[in-house]
Amino acid sequence: MQLGMIGLGRMGGNIVRRLMRHGHDCVVFDASPATVAQLGSEGAVTSTGLADLVKKLAKPRAVWVMLPAGEITEHAIEELGGLLEAGDIIIDGGNSNFKDDVRRAQGLMPKGIRYIDVGTSGGVWGLDRGYCMMIGGDRDAFNHLDPIFKTLAPGIGTIDKTPGREDRKSTAEEGYLYTGPAGSGHFVKMVHNGIEYGLMQAYAEGLDILKGVNQPAIPEERRYDLDLADITELWRRGSVVSSWLLDLSAIALAEDPELKQFSGHVDDSGEGRWTINAAIEQAVPADVLTAALYTRFRSRQDHTFAEKMLSAMRKQFGGHQETKKG
Repeated sequence: MQLGMIGLGRMGGNIVRRLMRHGHDCVVFDASPATVAQLGSEGAVTSTGLADLVKKLAKPRAVWVMLPAGEITEHAIEELGGLLEAGDIIIDGGNSNFKDDVRRAQGLMPKGIRYIDVGTSGGVWGLDRGYCMMIGGDRDAFNHLDPIFKTLAPGIGTIDKTPGREDRKSTAEEGYLYTGPAGSGHFVKMVHNGIEYGLMQAYAEGLDILKGVNQPAIPEERRYDLDLADITELWRRGSVVSSWLLDLSAIALAEDPELKQFSGHVDDSGEGRWTINAAIEQAVPADVLTAALYTRFRSRQDHTFAEKMLSAMRKQFGGHQETKKG
């Protein structure tokens, strides 16, 4: 199947590579000519801009926008809206606010252009592991693009089937799911990232306590010099707190036990804030998620080992680099 990809960063480029590995054809564009050329050398069809990319796609055209949320994505979708025709599909696979998806889908509807929002999780590991995708928007467009989503998803793999799901007919077990109308995919991904904040904070605080037990303020007979790299490795095996985030923590601590390469400055990418806003709108208590978000705000003023741990996890799963001061 053919797909156009706009934005060839950490995830966009690897989405193209995964698709090409499985026989799909990709037409690509990025603001960096060198990045476009690199994907071209790997088999993608290159383009010099959005208009050129659209010309190189067969109808019905499907264009995936994988750009940072906000103005740059808004401009790209607006330009595509003027280039595409009825029956074509625009996919936003970035971390846009779900409310923007609703507005865009409504704006494109009179032109007959179909809109899909894809909450995409997988980070820098997605090329090999696959991407978990939460997909909202036009149902017919989702069905048309099913071969793309099936290729990008992890597949059933070796994960045991959940008891009680034997009669369910769902793609969820394969790692992708149609969630409903426009915005629902990014809404589910938004809450997913809010939960991620809370999980990361729990690991970070727990490991900070384990590290802090070996300090002069603790009676000598109750001081323990604990090896956090070994403990996280231990917990990966049979523990109820095992998870991919714990796997990434173990990798980070194996590489740098003291996390010396991290300052503890932890950014937030927006979804955590939007999740808290949604909780307020619904009057749903979200104590843990709110506290985790506020800790990220505080980390920009006062750093602890826990915040270094958060920063290390973000680098492991998403390739996120700390923001440099000044």
